[in-house]
Amino acid sequence: MFTIRKTLFDQDHTLIVGLFDEDLHHQLIFQSLNKHSSGQVDTYVKEGDISTEYKHVSKYLSSGQLPVKRVYFLGLGKKGQLTRIRLKKAFGKLFKQIQADKIVQLSIALESFRPDNLSNEECAEIISEAMGTATYQLASFKRNQVQTITSIDSLTLISDGDEGILLRSLEKGIAFSKGVNKARHLVHLPANILTSAHMAKYAVDLADEYGFTAEILEKEQMEELGMGALLAVNQGSSEPPKMIVLKYQGLEEWTDVTAFVGKGITYDTGGYSIKSKTGMPGMKGDMGGAAAVLGAMETIGRLKPKQNVLAVIPSTDNMISGSAFKPDDVITSLSGRTIEVLNTDAEGRLALADGMTYAKQLHAVRIINVATLTGGMVTALGSWMTGALTNSEDFFKTVQDSGEKMGEPIWQLPYNEDYQAQVRKSSIADLNNSPTRKAHPIMGGAFVGEFAEDTPWVHLDIAGTSTAEAAHDLGPKGPTGVMSRTLADYILTR
Repeated sequence: MFTIRKTLFDQDHTLIVGLFDEDLHHQLIFQSLNKHSSGQVDTYVKEGDISTEYKHVSKYLSSGQLPVKRVYFLGLGKKGQLTRIRLKKAFGKLFKQIQADKIVQLSIALESFRPDNLSNEECAEIISEAMGTATYQLASFKRNQVQTITSIDSLTLISDGDEGILLRSLEKGIAFSKGVNKARHLVHLPANILTSAHMAKYAVDLADEYGFTAEILEKEQMEELGMGALLAVNQGSSEPPKMIVLKYQGLEEWTDVTAFVGKGITYDTGGYSIKSKTGMPGMKGDMGGAAAVLGAMETIGRLKPKQNVLAVIPSTDNMISGSAFKPDDVITSLSGRTIEVLNTDAEGRLALADGMTYAKQLHAVRIINVATLTGGMVTALGSWMTGALTNSEDFFKTVQDSGEKMGEPIWQLPYNEDYQAQVRKSSIADLNNSPTRKAHPIMGGAFVGEFAEDTPWVHLDIAGTSTAEAAHDLGPKGPTGVMSRTLADYILTR
């Protein structure tokens, strides 16, 4: 699919060229195109048919003047303002247009897109990631609907750079996009299709494909181990719970293990603390944290970093029946700590409690948990920022840096003894799962933090960022696959 060449033109390919605002006539590729077209390209620029405006896509049909059928010009704006994320979004818009125009073979003049702050290798990675994520389309379940998605069959980079390095960079970008898209796909699936059992099967298939070790704990094993928090959430369901574990061992010994713990609630009714009729649609996506973890493992499996990574996903749905758990119940978690249940709709933190403890039992020395945990995070930060809590500032900073780099920004919320004290207030148990509506997103995270104890820990609440309300430059409306890139990048760069 990917090739590298040094010559500018290929008659069979569509040519893609980037244009910066400044020094247009000193950009070598622009000079070459202008010369071959007898100055027509320059005329179109002056008349506004070709624009350097950021994200503006201009199509030029050569009519035989150039040794290529068509050229797409992508405006990049001011060179000094072009960041990694802005370049990715610009390419996302371009690839959407390429897909709509049903172009299947294209060549990209790499150096025409490179700002001073990015290398050719970074630009190549950005290009292939944007191509994979921007052109992705969600599955349809409509009867007799035939989905005709145009895929790009051939992408060639025109560059004097090292061919092997550039090809590896392109493959790295695709690996990130595959992880994002797998996460999107899982979140998109209806809850009657993606049960805990089906999620477990997906994880096992992933393990088989990439050589991970897979362990799926069944209900009976959870009962023997004492996973009372996850089991309580599952009590009302006819679907058995699963504790899903994947191990990627990139080092000789199972040491220095980073754990990803993802909330895998495949549907959340709220239990007896039932959600409203308008609050329940969309709850198939309450396993967005699990999807992010599995998406990250997809990327890690493709790129095979020299790190040890543990993925732990406590999975069930939260249903209502005669056997469902209730407010005022007291349950015992895997850690041995007892929990007074004040809100059955605060179930994700209960599942995560046992997931966190199990990750530590499997020798995790640092933990990142990801969850669509609280509606309060949507109120606090909207759909533009993932909220976080941590007990380790240095650890958090490295995760935040990966989020910033990958276009998944993270904002840290306070976490101290004042907040910790709230989840420890109970006259009959060690903890309570929902002390107050005040600072609700912090309370949810603070409860999970009780099970991190002294292990360095970062909590990521993606309730607001897991879904896009409209189509955007890098994907469709709906699931975003958020944090799959951040998790994978953290492992690749630590």
